[in-house]
Amino acid sequence: MFKLNILYLAPIGSALALLFAAYLSFRIFRFSEGTEKMREIANAVKVGAKAYIKRQYLGVSLFFGVVFLILLALSLNDYLPVFVPFAFLTGGFFSALAGYIGMMVSTNSSARTACAAEKSLNSGLTVAFSSGAVMGLVVVGLGLLDLSIWYFLLDWYYTKNPLPIGVDKIGVITSTMLCFGMGASAQALFARVGGGIFTKAADVGADLVGKIEAGIPEDDPRNPAVIADNVGDNVGDVAGMGADLYESYVGSIVATMALAVAAGLGIKGVTIPLVMASVGVVASIIGTFFVRSGEKADQGTLLWALRRGVFSAAFIMAVVSYFIIKFTLGVEYMGVYWAVLSGLVTGLLIGLSTEFFTSAKYSPTRSICLSAKTGPATVIISGLGVGMLSTAIPIIVVVIAILLSFYLSGGASNFNMGIYGVGIAAVGMLSTLGITLATDAYGPVADNAGGNAEMSGLGKEVRKRTDALDSLGNTTAATGKGFAIGSAALTALALIAAYKEQIGILGKEMDLSLMNPRIICGLFIGGMLPFLFSALTMGAVGRAASKVVMEVRRQFKEIKGLMEGKAKPDYARCVDIVTAAAQKEMILPALLAISAPIIVGIFIGIEAEVGLLVGSLVCGFVLAIMMANSGGAWDNAKKYIEGGECKECGGKGSFEHKATVVGDTVGDPFKDTSGPSLNILIKLMSMVSIVFASFVVANSLVK
Repeated sequence: MFKLNILYLAPIGSALALLFAAYLSFRIFRFSEGTEKMREIANAVKVGAKAYIKRQYLGVSLFFGVVFLILLALSLNDYLPVFVPFAFLTGGFFSALAGYIGMMVSTNSSARTACAAEKSLNSGLTVAFSSGAVMGLVVVGLGLLDLSIWYFLLDWYYTKNPLPIGVDKIGVITSTMLCFGMGASAQALFARVGGGIFTKAADVGADLVGKIEAGIPEDDPRNPAVIADNVGDNVGDVAGMGADLYESYVGSIVATMALAVAAGLGIKGVTIPLVMASVGVVASIIGTFFVRSGEKADQGTLLWALRRGVFSAAFIMAVVSYFIIKFTLGVEYMGVYWAVLSGLVTGLLIGLSTEFFTSAKYSPTRSICLSAKTGPATVIISGLGVGMLSTAIPIIVVVIAILLSFYLSGGASNFNMGIYGVGIAAVGMLSTLGITLATDAYGPVADNAGGNAEMSGLGKEVRKRTDALDSLGNTTAATGKGFAIGSAALTALALIAAYKEQIGILGKEMDLSLMNPRIICGLFIGGMLPFLFSALTMGAVGRAASKVVMEVRRQFKEIKGLMEGKAKPDYARCVDIVTAAAQKEMILPALLAISAPIIVGIFIGIEAEVGLLVGSLVCGFVLAIMMANSGGAWDNAKKYIEGGECKECGGKGSFEHKATVVGDTVGDPFKDTSGPSLNILIKLMSMVSIVFASFVVANSLVK
């Protein structure tokens, strides 16, 4: 009875998360949206965001329909359980729903944040952070809801329709649930890539013409691309990031559940990730009450305000996880608890490392400011150097976490037990996602609030406060991307282990020796794919941004009185341009991620497919960190000069400022399109490999 009751913590945790998200939403909507001008600007962003999401979801629904039919055909031919096609749909649906809810709350929060900032800095922080917390809690709430529905549905079905003697019910349940992660992964890729192309094409186009050519401030209402830029912040950094981490969250839990069966832990091992996720909801909710600041607009003070919440939630998880494992698995398995701790600490260390390399408080970003004295070229060189250097600490931390979680869980004597430890470390890292994602999704709201304050002509004190919140948002966004990438590494490793286990269940032996030429071929192809994927997404941003640049130039030239502020630009045209470009350009990268593992498995063999997954994990992880941190450092270097804090540089509009604007423009697709999309690439390919494993094994040309 105890085991049965403890599993019900998953739907209870889901309900708590969704109810608290609803409470925060109602609290946000009680704040005023300010003046008529502020409401008008906010409404333009809402309309643009809704139009983009409607168009994207229509295209994605067609893709899901086609894949559903393919999976249904495979299930009818006994390649997959009949539940898998439907689980695929629910995975994508809940991921899309989480992104939509988060985006709608964020677009309704920006004007309210700007208006609250008129009262105080803490009021502005409260509104923006509450919006981010809604995104975080909706992601974990819907993730746990999806997991709960499928676990209890499958458990009921196989109780009513017993499996053949010798077939383990819990093993069938977890292997089926593992497959619905593909739906979440596919939706995440479309949301991340499409949203990333949209937001950065608009941002780059607005900056190149507005700041550099026309010499007007950021978020100036005369810039035709400014609304598209604000829309992009929401569809890329809120809806896209939410779908991304929803996929990591669900993927780590279902992979660990499947690995529990392989490790011989049965229902006890399956219970732990679900219960930990549920306790993480409570820890995240408690953590939100620790986020508050004074009126000092100092980055250190604001960062500590957010850190208090994250650290509090992590501490609660560290304490409660001990009792979860002790009373579920028993004292003989307490090594699993240390694996949980290694995951929690890894997430915090990656966040601190990212902050060090991207925040203007520290020397790496300030060195970029100093390099601006000699022009844009040295800004780009120093930014790339900072990004490359920043890969060392996260890689070492993740390596240590893998070794600790593997061996402390008992991997030396039981390989499957060690891999379960790696999976549970990923669950531990993501257990406080409700508040960790809140600190990331907060950023676009603060950014939009600053734009609203600028366009509606609010006072200098308000703009100073929104700038402080925006600058903090850049750092937390970079930290969130580092966290997402780090969690992807542990989750992908657990998924690769689950794939190997799936191949074993199918009765196929694999030669995974490095002397196997098929492994080497797979490693080469896997190592190349992140670069090819990044080339496609970077090129997409470049092409879309060029169209925006031409349109902004045209409007500056043809609309009389626009530069004097006597005429209104055509904002909708720029929104239409980047919307159409994002929908078109996201197709090829998505097809690459889905088709590559199937093609390699069929034509080179399943050993090559393992090599592909490992190669893409290693190269994708490093490349993603480098790109995300370079972009974050360039962005904050620009803001450091704009705020007049760099004593060796000129202020806004100076030679040094224009040089860092160029660096930030290069870094935009680095940190918001290609870099964050890579962690989805490595997880989606693992998911595709698991779902299509039986088909590839049966039809591979290499036996």
